[in-house]
Amino acid sequence: MPRRSLVRLYQDEFTNYSPAKFQQDLLAGLTVAAVALPLALAFGVASGASAAAGMVTAILAGFIMGLLGGAPYQISGPTGAMSAVLIVLVTRYGLEGIWVAGLFSGFLLLMIGIMRLGRFIAFIPAPVISGFTSGIALIIFIGQIDNFFGVKTAATETAAQKFIGYLNTPFIPDWHAVALALIVIGSMLFWPAKWNARFPASLLGIILATLLNWILSWPVSMIGVIPQTLFLEQRLTLANIPWENLSDFIAPTLTITALGAVESLLCGAVGSNMTGVRLQANQELIAQGIGNMVIPFFGGVPATAAIARSSVGIKSGGQTRLVSVIHAVGILLSMFLLTAFMERIPLAALAGVLMVTAVRMNEWDAIKFIFGKRFKTDMIAFTITMLATIVLDLTQAILIGSFLAGAVFLNKIASIDITVQDVDIKRLREKGIETDGHCRHVRVAFLTGPLFFAATGQFNEAFSNLKETHALILSMRGVSLIDTAGIEAIHRLHERLHKQGGTLMFAGLHDNAKQMMERGGLVETIGERNFFWSSDQAIVEAERRGCKFCRTRHKFHAV
Repeated sequence: MPRRSLVRLYQDEFTNYSPAKFQQDLLAGLTVAAVALPLALAFGVASGASAAAGMVTAILAGFIMGLLGGAPYQISGPTGAMSAVLIVLVTRYGLEGIWVAGLFSGFLLLMIGIMRLGRFIAFIPAPVISGFTSGIALIIFIGQIDNFFGVKTAATETAAQKFIGYLNTPFIPDWHAVALALIVIGSMLFWPAKWNARFPASLLGIILATLLNWILSWPVSMIGVIPQTLFLEQRLTLANIPWENLSDFIAPTLTITALGAVESLLCGAVGSNMTGVRLQANQELIAQGIGNMVIPFFGGVPATAAIARSSVGIKSGGQTRLVSVIHAVGILLSMFLLTAFMERIPLAALAGVLMVTAVRMNEWDAIKFIFGKRFKTDMIAFTITMLATIVLDLTQAILIGSFLAGAVFLNKIASIDITVQDVDIKRLREKGIETDGHCRHVRVAFLTGPLFFAATGQFNEAFSNLKETHALILSMRGVSLIDTAGIEAIHRLHERLHKQGGTLMFAGLHDNAKQMMERGGLVETIGERNFFWSSDQAIVEAERRGCKFCRTRHKFHAV
């Protein structure tokens, strides 16, 4: 399917747009806003920034990414996965680290979309993505233990170090904070699903916890001041970009770029399955890029498309990208109308939201499938990626995951199946092919799989014993790919056969494989007369030409 322009996407969505559809978009947008508001507050805090930064991010992402996105159902904002990356950046570089890396990652996403490279994001294997997601879920969960218990422990570089710190350093929990967090967790776990569609459980839990804390005046940490402006006091300016230390932000930028692209396209895949409307991946990356280049200058954090919010919009009957815009307007209004209430929200309540969200963001069905069916390669890829995410720096985890992606990919495609058989005369005659059948020195090898550098070892081993072979016919209908290493392996096989008086023949060769062999000089060396449409034709021709091994044996018996 060719890429559609943004104008065409708008035409598809808004042709025959009606008041009834607008009413559906309005209700869906307000529903998404109710779901997104507590998440925006929570992820803003979890990122190491502020609740206000989370709200600004949700508002701007809703407008910019929603209007420019690659599908009508995509709704973007701060996410749990991104917050896990950003909290490490804040620890190392401060808020400037978030803004600078977000700005540069936006530029990279924009370039990837413009150059139409979005399809390469899909090359990351599912077990690696699932492992990374589970690792991030653990980071979010561990990162909220402080707020859950109402304590303050020393900051660490990794989630594993943070967790070990809890085991080694005793602390006294604040039962007020624990009670407030449990109210939110209980609301999210036990609020009936059919009611959740009308009033989100996370919002209910936060309201109950905040009202209780307001009435009883418990001594717990709260969100604090929320500015009634989109231009936060702490935001990126050209003056505070550390131009002399930009090299420090290369790895974080690549991490945010990879995570933003993967999460946005995964969200698009989920939305596509729910609606039947295909995501235009490159247009979506352009939208993500532009949005993330703008957001830092307002004081927000990097955003990406969010599966939870997008799914709510779809299930609520949303028709067009106006759902994203309306959700942004709803959060913007709440910034001005509900400030007094939101400033009193306990951090413990947000911890409850994030902990439940972290547990739910694991891809449990995929994990159950991988481990239930005991796919060893996938189990290893999942486990290593998850452990690397929580034990190492997230940038290193991305690199390890990418390496695993390549390793898993090579492992799956490197295997070439080669079956060498003698000629079955009876079977040929049943097919109506007349042959004398006297020569026992013709062999047929059926190849299935790519013949490239990783498969040449199997190729060479399969033909290690070719004594008294008059003709070796390679049936290559199942070989769609040959690289230079494959060409060299075939060259060596031809030379060995030629030295002992044998002939190498080919049957069922794909056009692209033959073109590669022509470029490598194989067709000229071996001769066009040794290429056939089918192995049957090659067998008949090999017998017609006569076999030196048969002649030698005949002379021996005659003497």
